[in-house]
Amino acid sequence: MNDISKLTDRIEMWAIEKGLDEAQPEKQMLKMVEEVGELSQGLAKGNLDQVVDSIGDVYVVLTVLAMQMDLDIRDCIEQAYGEIKDRKGKMVNGVFVKEGDLREGE
Repeated sequence: MNDISKLTDRIEMWAIEKGLDEAQPEKQMLKMVEEVGELSQGLAKGNLDQVVDSIGDVYVVLTVLAMQMDLDIRDCIEQAYGEIKDRKGKMVNGVFVKEGDLREGE
């Protein structure tokens, strides 16, 4: 298994080689919707291979989207983790709901 940062570096180099880093973010977002749809299909059909492939594809698309927006995917992930690391809440019907979104009596 490769280190995620090294794999991300390789994804970024691949994107640059293909000119994807200079493409329109709106087009990359359409690609994201396509990949999320494939992920949903894999989950719905219980197709683990498709789920694994789709999760990887989503990461690739997000990495390229970040590049197109002059962002670094690592910084985005670090910021997101900073927001969730101390988050409190509870599971409601199989979904984690953060404390501030819980209604009275839940």
